[in-house]
Amino acid sequence: MKHSKRLIVTGAIAAVSALALAGCSSSGGSDDSTDSASGELTPVTLQLQWFAQAQFAGYYAALDQGYYKDEGLDVTILEGGADIVPQDVLSAGDADYAISWVPKVLGSIEQGAEITDVAQIFERSATTQISMKDKNITTAADLKGKKVGSWGYGNEWELFAGMQKAGVATDDISLVQQAFDMNGFLAGDIDAAQAMTYNEYAQVLEATNPATGKLFTPDDLNVIDWNKEGTAMLQDAIWADSAKLADDDAYADQTVKFIKASIKGWIYAKDNPEKAAAIVTAAGSTLGESHQLWMTNEVNKLIWPSTSGGIGMIDEDAWKQTVDIAMGTKNETGATVISAEPPASAHTNEYVEKALAELKDEGVDTEGADFTPIDVTLKAGGE
Repeated sequence: MKHSKRLIVTGAIAAVSALALAGCSSSGGSDDSTDSASGELTPVTLQLQWFAQAQFAGYYAALDQGYYKDEGLDVTILEGGADIVPQDVLSAGDADYAISWVPKVLGSIEQGAEITDVAQIFERSATTQISMKDKNITTAADLKGKKVGSWGYGNEWELFAGMQKAGVATDDISLVQQAFDMNGFLAGDIDAAQAMTYNEYAQVLEATNPATGKLFTPDDLNVIDWNKEGTAMLQDAIWADSAKLADDDAYADQTVKFIKASIKGWIYAKDNPEKAAAIVTAAGSTLGESHQLWMTNEVNKLIWPSTSGGIGMIDEDAWKQTVDIAMGTKNETGATVISAEPPASAHTNEYVEKALAELKDEGVDTEGADFTPIDVTLKAGGE
C-alpha cells in the first residue's frame, strides 16, 4: 500500500512537532478530480487536537483513500499535542479547519474566537470515570469521600456536572491531578480515574492484575458513563472560520466538500476498522496494533449508529445540554466554562446538511443503522 507523504512542521510551540500528511492518496480516488478548470487541487489544512491516533481515523482514511482529492482538495493533517489548542490555530488562520471538543471551544468563542461547529462527528461522549470493583463506585453519588482523578485542562466538566447533579460537592472528594496516563490509578493513588473509552480504559485492560497475574478484564472494573448519568457533553467536532463562512463563497463550498469527504472517511472506518487502524499506524501513530484497533472500534461506537439524521448533524438537545453544563457547572476553582449563551454562529447544520444530501444522492448510507462493533482482543501493553 502506498501511503501519504509525511513531513515535520515546526513552530513556536515548544517541544511539540506537528506531523503533516499531504496530498498523495493510496487508492479510491480518481486522479482527475479537481476543484477548478485549471486542474489544481485546493490546499486545505486540518488541525487535530492530539497526536495521530484512531480517534481521528476518519480523516486519515479520507486522505489515504483519496476522498479529499475526489472533492478537489489537497489536505494536510497537522497533529496536535499537549501545548496545541486547535481552535487557536484555526482562529489565527494557520489552519482551515480544526477538530476539538465543544465545551473547550465555547470558552474560546466567549473570549473572542469567531469559529463555528459545522459537523458534530462524535454523537456520544467517550469520557468515563473508572474504578476497581472493590471500591463500590458505580454512580456519581458514590464518588463522595473518594480520591477522584481529573486531567483538568477542560476535560473535567462532565465529571463536575455529574457530581453536582448527584449532590456531591467538590469538598466531598479528594481531587487528584491526574496525569495523562493510568499509572496513578494502577498504583492505587486514585480511586476513580478519568478514562476515555477508546484510550485510557484500554490502557488498564492492557495492564497485569497483580492479584491474578493476568491482564485486567472489564469484570475487574466499574465504569461511570456520563451519557447514562445525563451529563455528557459534545466532543469531537469539525470547526470552521465563521467570518469566512459568511463572506467567502469559495470557503463555504469548500467546507461542504471537506465535510463530505471526511464523512466518507468515517464510513470507511466503520466498514473497515482493521484497515483504518493500519492507515493511522502508517501515518505515524506510536500506539500498539491491538490498542489502535480497540480505539478505532470504540470511536466507531461514538458515531454509529447516527440517531440525529446522519453523521455530523448537530442534535439541538445535545447542544443545549452542553451549553447548559458549560454555563452552570463550576469546577474546583469555582469557574464555569462560559458566562453567557454562545452566539448563534457557534454552530450550524447548514453545511453538513448539504454534504449529507450529496452523499444520499450517491446512495451512501450516512446513518449506519446496521452498525455492529467488532470484538477486539487487547494484548499486554496494547501491542
